[in-house]
Amino acid sequence: MTRPKIGLALSGGAARGFAHVGVMKVLRENDIPIDFVAGTSAGSIAGLAYASGMSIDSIVEIGKTIGWYSMSKLSFSAKGLLSNAPLGDLIRDRFAFDRFEELMIPFAAVATNLETAEEMVFKGEGDLGFAVCASCAIPGVFIPLEDESGNKFVDGGIVAPIPTRAVREMGAKKIIAVDVMSPNSDHWGSPSTLLGVFFQSAMMLLRTAASQQHYQADVVIVPDIAHLRPDEIGKMDEFIELGEKAALAKLDEIKRLLEKEV
Repeated sequence: MTRPKIGLALSGGAARGFAHVGVMKVLRENDIPIDFVAGTSAGSIAGLAYASGMSIDSIVEIGKTIGWYSMSKLSFSAKGLLSNAPLGDLIRDRFAFDRFEELMIPFAAVATNLETAEEMVFKGEGDLGFAVCASCAIPGVFIPLEDESGNKFVDGGIVAPIPTRAVREMGAKKIIAVDVMSPNSDHWGSPSTLLGVFFQSAMMLLRTAASQQHYQADVVIVPDIAHLRPDEIGKMDEFIELGEKAALAKLDEIKRLLEKEV
């Protein structure tokens, strides 16, 4: 008898992605084996750090350097206000590895092909900085990432807010999904501008899509972060604490996933 292979699927969610770190802390401290990791958008950054074998303390230290200004620059392009190229530079400079082939745990970063609307799963080999930047390229905000063949990629949250399918196709038999997208923001109220209506409506669509992917996972962790906005990067410690709390509440369920199969 052998235990089933466990996959970890981490959702997008901008600053809310810091909650993933709290979840990963609980997994490490309780010796929960993770065989595959997939991440979308903010989840791709956290997932890469975990798959690199970095300590939680090291991940937190890198998290302290992440900010909207430090991770972007003006694009001077009609395709987006900003470029997230500085994020790629951070990965190459501060992370333990910069190519998929070198990682400690098999990892996938999920993006969206802008022309075909298909899910693009970067894995196996190639440049990690490019893949994560593609996964995090919020349409209209960041310019799309373009590969050598001319394919353009934007944020993976459009087609896969929680990358459960990607991690299952990697070989996972049991999936732990962390959803930091679907908790509603309980203090936004009614938008009063056209931009506000557009943004809040888009977030509703993403939250609905994320919650509908729960059935594809065996354990779903949803941190209690409705009171925190996706742009509140300065509240990293609170996000991490709430992620840890949510994971501890699901720990018994997670441990049952490890029961050996005949």
